[in-house]
Amino acid sequence: MTPDHTLDARGLLCPLPVLKLRKRLKSLAVGEVIALWADDPAAVIDVPHFCAESGHALVSTRDEAGGQVYVIRKSG
Repeated sequence: MTPDHTLDARGLLCPLPVLKLRKRLKSLAVGEVIALWADDPAAVIDVPHFCAESGHALVSTRDEAGGQVYVIRKSG
């Protein structure tokens, strides 16, 4: 799946990656997909929890050189 948007939150610590993701999702249309890059160890817990609580779909998670990539689809 190719994301519509990318958010690079590498170098940011909890809770900033999730706060930036939440802000960015507000500007997206329902169904759009964003890839969040993060290297904060807490993101492994924070991002899935945020998606579950907010209703957005966590499409995939993968490890890449330099961090993890979380692919999220905005729900309505």
